[in-house]
Amino acid sequence: MWSTAGAAIKLCRLNAWQIAGGRSLIAALTLLTFLPPSRKGLPVKTWPVAAAYACCVILFILSNKLTTAANAIFLQSAAPMYIMILSPWLLNEYPSRRDMITLPFSLLGLILIVSGNLNGGALSGNAAALGAGVAFALMIMGLRRLRETHAEAAVVWGNLLAATLLLPLAIQGPAPRIQDLLILGYLGVFQLGLAYILFTSGLKSIPASEASSLTLLEPVLNPLWAYLLVHETPGPMSLAGGALILGATAYRVTSPHFTFLKFGTNQTNA
Repeated sequence: MWSTAGAAIKLCRLNAWQIAGGRSLIAALTLLTFLPPSRKGLPVKTWPVAAAYACCVILFILSNKLTTAANAIFLQSAAPMYIMILSPWLLNEYPSRRDMITLPFSLLGLILIVSGNLNGGALSGNAAALGAGVAFALMIMGLRRLRETHAEAAVVWGNLLAATLLLPLAIQGPAPRIQDLLILGYLGVFQLGLAYILFTSGLKSIPASEASSLTLLEPVLNPLWAYLLVHETPGPMSLAGGALILGATAYRVTSPHFTFLKFGTNQTNA
């Protein structure tokens, strides 16, 4: 479900602000309905986590509108690299030798993707995707610092924050077609809301390392659905860069000491 975001966004004719705000509002209502722990209040110390989540979901939609689905998901999938760089200062946790081995490969992957297409629209989309990856990393580190308390509530309030911030921009967008409303409903209920519920349910019965490996299917399948449904073909530089980032992540999650945290954005493992 997470991996269908790119294709669904491409098929929807609404602008990025309408899609991001509408998806987040519907996802928040879905989580509140089916996930009782998400109805908790949010302590002040958790507000930055919700803000980081809101930035992540907004920038991810914007990047999909401005660049290819492959670039958007590959660049956001570099979040573990940002965690490696920032965690010594924010968490007092230092990267392992395995982490340091993967760092240059992730960095090279980013360079290949960004340099593959330097025209205005794609460059702006790549920048938004990079920002989404940083926001996702900050959210993961915030939850790590809080020891995962109020995770569900942070996701709900992050979605509500995104919807509220984008409302003034969304009402200025184009009038939706029936097809657009159906896609928006799918994105909010299934691609984001139900996908998160299924993921957290699955984590109760399988090891974290197995869960992290399974979620690597998302950035692999995302460009595939975009190719099949909207005939969008990523460039060779994007594919090469994505392969490096995903390969580095796959190498990291095979570590016996790897710990996994993911709290319902779209997208990748930390």
